[in-house]
Amino acid sequence: MRFDLTRTMAGCALLLPCTAFAQTAAPTTPDSGDTAWMLAATALVLMMTIPGLALFYGGMVRAKNLLSVLMQCFAITAVVTVAWIVYGYSVAFDDAGMATGSTGLHSFVGGLGHAMLAGLAPATMHGTIPEALFVMFQMTFAIITPALIVGALAERMKFSALLVFTLLWLTVVYLPLAHMVWGGPGSFLGDLGVIDFAGGTVVHINAGIAGLVGCLVIGKRRGYPHTPMPPHNLGYTLIGASMLWLGWFGFNAGSALAANGSAAMAMLVTQVATAAAAIGWTAVEWIVHRRPSVLGIASGAVAGLVAITPAAGSCGPGGALVLGLCAGVVCFFCATRLKRRLGYDDSLDVFGVHAVAGILGALLTGPLASPALGGYADVSRPLEQLWIQFEGVAFTVVYSGVLSYGIFKVIAVTMGLRVDEEQEEIGLDLALHEERGYNLS
Repeated sequence: MRFDLTRTMAGCALLLPCTAFAQTAAPTTPDSGDTAWMLAATALVLMMTIPGLALFYGGMVRAKNLLSVLMQCFAITAVVTVAWIVYGYSVAFDDAGMATGSTGLHSFVGGLGHAMLAGLAPATMHGTIPEALFVMFQMTFAIITPALIVGALAERMKFSALLVFTLLWLTVVYLPLAHMVWGGPGSFLGDLGVIDFAGGTVVHINAGIAGLVGCLVIGKRRGYPHTPMPPHNLGYTLIGASMLWLGWFGFNAGSALAANGSAAMAMLVTQVATAAAAIGWTAVEWIVHRRPSVLGIASGAVAGLVAITPAAGSCGPGGALVLGLCAGVVCFFCATRLKRRLGYDDSLDVFGVHAVAGILGALLTGPLASPALGGYADVSRPLEQLWIQFEGVAFTVVYSGVLSYGIFKVIAVTMGLRVDEEQEEIGLDLALHEERGYNLS
């Protein structure tokens, strides 16, 4: 990794929508329009996890594991909320001691100056919105990221192990990476010039790589791949995908942190990329398998949502159309052909959709940001920005992969990751929660 600040000054400016503590002015009262929009956007992002992601995943597992997936998403929401207040926000966004070009510890992780939200008051501002609202908005990102990993480990992981993993992974992996990208001047990837408007690296590549590592460490589901394991309720999955599509407007357009043109353009390109990816996945599935599927169009839409996330603040509608189509086609083959060929059991295709679309979106963010290609960012050398994006992706893959592997192995050795064969056979709903998610009558 290089620290060429002359080369990366323009790239750093592109991070302003999601950069904490980067205000050039200090308003004393919130802008009512910005605040109202961000209140709505925050609620939309929370809806992405509960009930959106919970239903999306819940419909894809077997009926005997429905409640376990819903429970995992719900519990992660509660656990991350408490951790975020106690220390998470501070570790991710405390900028004490940071300066542009800094290579010290604060380039990689924040401090504890805002632990328990010390110093926060109703009048405390972050840009044009109350800081309390910024805390809540970023909390919803921290919630959905470990919840995404659930899909890779579904139907076989202990609930207790998942809770411990969530806390450790949030602390060791998510919070430092969020700081490195969005921590303001002096942050490692920010100063490198990496563009990540709403979480392509921090959320999707991060969670997708952790999911792949987790499913390799924990092993395949009993009977996989010879025993059929079809989704039990694709209606839930399509409803969940629809909630994710709607909630993603808060995710991407909300990352402008204002009710302005940037938010409006982010909303437009999100819609375009999602629709294009849904069409792309469906078209290639129709050609390959001779029929379009509900699961396919829902998965394609999610792939488009993921791919546009890092580029939502810099690419135009034309770029979003191309990016969405590419994401739909590439993710189809990764979630079907590649997974079967390599033989890993990523239950709900967290790697094939989130990591792959996140990588594709992050890489193409550089070229698509160029005004010559319809973008809206100050990128005069698209190929140079593509290389910077590659550096950010490579760092995220290695960072998340190595640390996630260490966390999974520690839990495996100390308390065990996986339920026993009998529990897996009867289903996690009964085995772990003594409840059923369906009626036997």
